[in-house]
Amino acid sequence: MGQAPITLTVSPAEFRMITTLRDMPESPLRDRVQRLLGELLEFARNPHCGEFQADGVPCANPLADCDQCKLVTGMLDTLARGLPGSGGQAAVGE
Repeated sequence: MGQAPITLTVSPAEFRMITTLRDMPESPLRDRVQRLLGELLEFARNPHCGEFQADGVPCANPLADCDQCKLVTGMLDTLARGLPGSGGQAAVGE
């Protein structure tokens, strides 16, 4: 028996990510992409900044002078440079 469907509102960019992942054929590559995306999103959403407090991170800018944010943006830049046709820049918030 399948799982019950989940209803939620998503942005156009989120919809593209979801449908692209769902369109990938079942394979070890799809499993690896899904696992990597999950780990990357978890890492990026929980920055562990030295300035992190109960009410959040003190900056709203991921390009701020924070070692953890620099690490995440550096990882994204490295991935983007390796993608054909990306122009070498990660698409953030499309």
